[in-house]
This record gives sequence, C-alpha cells and structure tokens, in this order.
Amino acid sequence: MASGGTRIQLCGRLVAELGGRRVESELPGRQGRLLFAFLAASRARRSTRDELVAALWPEGAPDAAEASLAALLSKLRRALGPGSIEGKAEVRLALPSEAWIDLEAASVGIHRAESAVALGRWDEAWAPARTALYVADRGLLPGYDAPWIEERRRRLEDVRLRALECVGTAGLHMGGTELAAAERSGRALVEAAPFRESGYRLLMEALAAQENVAEALRVYERLRVLLREELGVAPGAASQELHRTLLGRLDAVRPRG
Repeated sequence: MASGGTRIQLCGRLVAELGGRRVESELPGRQGRLLFAFLAASRARRSTRDELVAALWPEGAPDAAEASLAALLSKLRRALGPGSIEGKAEVRLALPSEAWIDLEAASVGIHRAESAVALGRWDEAWAPARTALYVADRGLLPGYDAPWIEERRRRLEDVRLRALECVGTAGLHMGGTELAAAERSGRALVEAAPFRESGYRLLMEALAAQENVAEALRVYERLRVLLREELGVAPGAASQELHRTLLGRLDAVRPRG
C-alpha cells in the first residue's frame, strides 16, 4: 500500500485516508466500518478469525458467521485496495510504518508528556499532552458498543485523565495565560474523577496562582467533606500540606487587630 497520507481517526467521526485516498465512505456498511476499526486498532498484531467474529457479533455469532466474515473481508479488501489486508486464518491491516492512527498518537503523546513533566520540561510537555487530550476528548467510536470497544474506552479515559494532569501541571509552571488552562484541567479532573486528590491539588494551585486563595481553600473543603462522608477518611498528606500553605498565605494578608 502507498504510504503517502495514511491517517485513520477512530475517535469522533470515523475517517480513513489510505495512501492519500479517503475511503471511509466506501467501507461496507456498519459491520464493515466496525471490522475496519477493529483491525486498525489492532494493527500491531494479527487477529484470528474467531477474534474477528467476537468483535463483530459480541452478543453471539449468527449461524453463518464464518461466511458473513469472509464476505465482509472480501468487500473490505476491495474498498481499501490491493495488499490492504494480509492473511486468511489470521488477518492484519497492512499499513505503512509511518501511518498515523489517533489512538496511537494519544498513547505516544501521553508518554512523551509525562516524561517531559517528570523532567520539568514544561514547554516540551504541552503539545503532546494537548494532542492526547484532544484525541481522548472525542470519544472512541461513538454509536458503537462491544466489549473490545469498552476496554479501549477505559484505556482512553485513563489517557484523558493523565493528559489533563500534564496540561494542568505544565500550564501551572508556565504561568501567565496558561494558568487558565491549568484551572480548566483541574476542574475537569475533579469532575471526571472526584476521588483523585491530584485533581483537587492542581485546581487549588491554579486558583492560588491567580490570587484566588479563598476559592482554593473551598476546593479543599469540598475534598475533605467528600472523603469523610463517602470513605470515612481524611485527605492525604500532600493535600493537607497544600491546605496549610494556603491557610498561611491567607493569614499573611488578613488584617490584624
């Protein structure tokens, strides 16, 4: 297959550009799009025909599942072009090594972003973290449901949360106009993962950096009450230490006498 312009988008609207040619409208119906998506998401390995049947008919294969799969694969080969699908007993979508798939871009992006954050290279973390977040925010294959999709959606949600932390942490250290992005990331983390204390700390720090210390203290109180009422525990040491620091800042500017 030609390598130029090979891009596949599985999150949000399905888009498939192979060798510079848009082919998503040529995929054979809903099942054909689902089969293509599974092969694209699994392109690093070969999939058995049993795996393909399970991916296409998760609630139970029809009596003629093997024949239906063979027909779908044949139609998919015609739509994608010669050499696009390799194998018979085990099947693989043949793509050039430099082909871009959004799920892979999100995975690579979050690893690069987390590495940059760990090294304190905030500018280097920003772009890959935003890429991972953009992909994850779109949602994997909306309108489709299958166990293999749900599994990948869980992985993608983990990527989204990690990307929010990277965007927020980088924005916090970059300061200036990026503090607003840090605050948005913190709020999104608190909303998506209410028991993840790091989201509250990020939001508290972003608010405090914008001189909204009292509001940051209210965020801590929200965390404290949630943990007490739901789990019967107190916030962790890092959250408590940040709370004490912010209290100290508030006391420093409080009028005396």
